[in-house]
Amino acid sequence: MDELAFGFTGENMHYGTPTNPEIPTQIPGGSSSGSAVAVAAQLVDFSLGTDTVGCVRTPASFCAILGFRPSHGIVSTAGIVANSQTLDAIGWFARDPSVLHHVGHVLLPASHIEYRRERRLIFADDCFQFLKVPKQKSINVVVKAAESLSGYQPSRHVNMGEHIASKVPSLKEFCETSNSWQHGTSTLKALSKVMILLQRCEFKTNHEEWIKEVKPKLGNDISERVLAAVNTTHEDIKILYRVRTEMRAALHSLLKEDGILVIPTIPDFPSKLDSKRGLSEFQEKTFVLLSIAGMSGCCQATVPLGKHEDCPISVSFIAAHGRDKFLLNTILDIYQCLQEQVGIASNSLPLPDTNGDMDTSELLKEKGNAAYKGKQWNKAVNYYNEAIKLNSENATYFCNRAAAYLELGCFQQAEADCNQAIILDKKTECDLLVDEITVHGHLI
Repeated sequence: MDELAFGFTGENMHYGTPTNPEIPTQIPGGSSSGSAVAVAAQLVDFSLGTDTVGCVRTPASFCAILGFRPSHGIVSTAGIVANSQTLDAIGWFARDPSVLHHVGHVLLPASHIEYRRERRLIFADDCFQFLKVPKQKSINVVVKAAESLSGYQPSRHVNMGEHIASKVPSLKEFCETSNSWQHGTSTLKALSKVMILLQRCEFKTNHEEWIKEVKPKLGNDISERVLAAVNTTHEDIKILYRVRTEMRAALHSLLKEDGILVIPTIPDFPSKLDSKRGLSEFQEKTFVLLSIAGMSGCCQATVPLGKHEDCPISVSFIAAHGRDKFLLNTILDIYQCLQEQVGIASNSLPLPDTNGDMDTSELLKEKGNAAYKGKQWNKAVNYYNEAIKLNSENATYFCNRAAAYLELGCFQQAEADCNQAIILDKKTECDLLVDEITVHGHLI
């Protein structure tokens, strides 16, 4: 493992690096690299590992196996040396979902019987912007697997950055005023910044005295991280804990008892991590994704979805804090269908990727248009609602929803949408467009 569980690559200058069985030329990921490799190489059925800021989820993704980070505090950490006690968790790896499930039921505390309930899959569309893998091999695999099973409600979509921004007010002071990332990621980037800052503060409290006294010889990468932690001087640590408390409430308000958030585990699998800059950029984006469960303390399961261009694909399922057995039951329930869909997607001709010309909001608009033409007015309104949640700057969505409202006789809502369309699109003749919608109910 990485020294002091403070690494990301799984390398160790003293003992060498475990070989990634999936891609021998690639790093195994860390910090729990040995545990992940032992499972991936079929030396053991399962293994344990610590996960502070992604130390189980990352190597599980790199090695194309299942990984599970439980809700924070659910599995006792007695007997381990703390890295950052607010973030530390005991996780586990497996190749077989039934083994992952069984280990969980051994380690997790006894609870009342979990009766089967309908599940809601919620896709974080802004998080999937980090993944250039075609949706045919990622989101669509999960959607089709769920559609083939009973007990799954129609999937929903959410902009996670916007949800967190509205529910975690203490995060505002950590947000950058501008950045080159895509819209909505500044909040997620701020969340990962708080996670790393919290880890550094607690690591300093736990180990500063020992580091200064012993002066251990560490690998260059680990040495830099330890030095950054020891030199951390954040004055108000209480705000870091406040962000954590607000994040847990934000996830609970979104997921409740039956919701499961679906995100990529890591960004696009890098072809090379041989440059310091390349590793730093990849790590920064990875921490953005890992911070959602890390800072909320929610449970997260990492699931392999085959390969793209010879590199492993991995998605993660996140459930509310304390819903660990519900999440494990879900993975056991859906895993076989996921792998069947992976096989179908791998053997299918590639489809045009919708990350470019037509994003998720456009797809929802088109579904709304189809429902409208089929005279399913309420269904059309619901689709336009979801499109507007993802992109509230598009006048067309408001115009089309206005047309559907008119068919339902909801004249006040239609008028409000028409006015909003004019505000958003002053360059075109929106007032004439509004008249046309009023008379004909045309769709754009």
